[in-house]
Amino acid sequence: MKEQSEPTPDSMIDHAASLKYWNDVPATPNGMLGELGDYPWYTRIDLRASKAFLAKARRLLPSCSTEGKLKLGVDCGAGVGRITEGFLSQVCEVVDVVEPVEKFTEVVRNSSLKKDGIIGDIYTVGIENWNPEKKYDLIWTQWCVGHLTDTQFLEYVKRCRAALTETGIMVVKENQSTDINGEDMFDEEDSSVTRTDEKFKKIFKEAGMTVFLSEIQNGLPKTFRLKLLPVRSYALRPNS
Repeated sequence: MKEQSEPTPDSMIDHAASLKYWNDVPATPNGMLGELGDYPWYTRIDLRASKAFLAKARRLLPSCSTEGKLKLGVDCGAGVGRITEGFLSQVCEVVDVVEPVEKFTEVVRNSSLKKDGIIGDIYTVGIENWNPEKKYDLIWTQWCVGHLTDTQFLEYVKRCRAALTETGIMVVKENQSTDINGEDMFDEEDSSVTRTDEKFKKIFKEAGMTVFLSEIQNGLPKTFRLKLLPVRSYALRPNS
């Protein structure tokens, strides 16, 4: 009898279970970080690293101005807007928001950034179902593609590729698998997948995107770093 192959980690993703997990999380910046929310300094390290990464990415693109703010960005998987408030609003004139959990987008909708016009359109939808209708100078995607199957992730990146301006940048910032066999890892708690660096690069390549900058986030205390998965950022541009 032919042995059945083991299910791939991404095939075990249950979108309903993922949404239930996040709907049970407090609609606060600390809630977005889970256990890391108990360490207020962590978000400062995260945001500072993101800002430095984007600045480096802009310097690497001759066609992209390094001066002033980008005209339009989008925060994909935005939660309650932690990244928009602490980082994207400082580098973009306007930031759209994509987030499937309604109680999170309600927080964004009632924020001072929305009232001031810095937050633009708010899309209460999962990124797997988001079809961009605009061209963006920056598409920022952090800690959310783990809830997509490989196929959904591939199609999402393809849609983002088509939604970039001529000098636009897509950034994906995610945890990286530390599996000893070099495989993706499934997390039952929030029904998500943590992918390997190789898997990320494979999907980006299939989607017609070039990784022109990739870095592991540094700056954590050594003893604390040992408890966490590595976090890697990828800066992407469409293949020429």
